[in-house]
Amino acid sequence: MKLVVGHLFPDYLNIYADRGNIAVLARRAAWRGHELEVRPLGAGGALSQGEHDLFYIGGGQDREQELIAPALAALGDGLRASVAKGAALLAVCGGYQLLGRSYRDQSGEELPGVGLLPLHTVAGERRMIGDVLLECELEPGRRRTLAGFENHAGRTYLDEGAEPLGRVLAGFGNDGASGYEGCRVGRAIGTYLHGPLLPRNSWLADWLLAQAIAHRTGEAPALEPLEDDLEAEAHEVSAARARSRGGRY
Repeated sequence: MKLVVGHLFPDYLNIYADRGNIAVLARRAAWRGHELEVRPLGAGGALSQGEHDLFYIGGGQDREQELIAPALAALGDGLRASVAKGAALLAVCGGYQLLGRSYRDQSGEELPGVGLLPLHTVAGERRMIGDVLLECELEPGRRRTLAGFENHAGRTYLDEGAEPLGRVLAGFGNDGASGYEGCRVGRAIGTYLHGPLLPRNSWLADWLLAQAIAHRTGEAPALEPLEDDLEAEAHEVSAARARSRGGRY
């Protein structure tokens, strides 16, 4: 099966090797006999409904976010409609912030957001940096951990009733106070976890692939397990670093 990924503004939003997330998705898809076709989406791009099975947007500094925010917001109608019709999405750090309603940066400028995720972000004075560990439950009754690295000044505030990606076990999370990190709407998730995220969290990569396949077939498959010894070790190393910081909540 061919799965189509829309990579949003890859030339601007690729801090901390976030592009590596695409490489992981492509390799894990290929190992199972699927082809991942990655199509860059930038300024002036257009979205045809049903064309993309998965969207990805990485992180960037305030300057890059300022440059692309209006063009990204112009894709908002298409992105919201695509996710509403079952496309999957992963947004990291700066991309996560811009998929909310707005981001007020360090200079006080209000950058427009896509409005896909029920949240807004305001830059704070102190950066929140370090390894982070989450407990997530993307499938009912199945709790798993996500490990990564966060480095953000933004304080992201979820709307009342919005679903976070996970509960913070160690680290700062969305705002350094709520005890939650990220946000989820259907098959779309946003998070501050860098590193890149997917090499050390293979289960999340497979969850995203299954959701992308479900966009094509109507049902998320049980993917054939892979030999993930190295990935599991990378996860444990990252998780141990986060735990050494101590729980904050």
